[in-house]
Amino acid sequence: MDRDELFMKQAIALAEQAAAHGNEPFGAVLVKDGEAVYTNENQIYSATDPTFHAEAGLIRRFCGETGITDLSEYTLYSSCEPCFMCSGALVWVRLGRLVYGAGNSDLAALLNEEGCNCSKLVFDHSPFRPEVTSGVLREESLAVLRAYFAAHAKG
Repeated sequence: MDRDELFMKQAIALAEQAAAHGNEPFGAVLVKDGEAVYTNENQIYSATDPTFHAEAGLIRRFCGETGITDLSEYTLYSSCEPCFMCSGALVWVRLGRLVYGAGNSDLAALLNEEGCNCSKLVFDHSPFRPEVTSGVLREESLAVLRAYFAAHAKG
């Protein structure tokens, strides 16, 4: 198993934990120099904060706890492609690399909605663009999303 798959497995496990904790199934892992330095799961319901997505919450907490606001030497692993809000946050912290499993279009298809490549749209119109690797363990991520959204409405 390569490094991307290893950290993506962690992000997917966090997504499963988020669902077990009463939240939507999204997880994120922040990595530097081959080591996971911070993790977070979606907490929109348990924190009563609709902006507490896995990625935005991770950035908020990591930066607040460490004082580090330039993540150009970090990689963020996300179980699903970050939304517009989270992608914007990744621009503001100058994330070096983003790796995600399922895409926003995959999620939208599960919800019978029209999706888009959110992160690409944000990054293409921003002065700073992280390197992006998509589709890592996509099917595993989709299985978690499919199981959750078969029984729950989005938002």
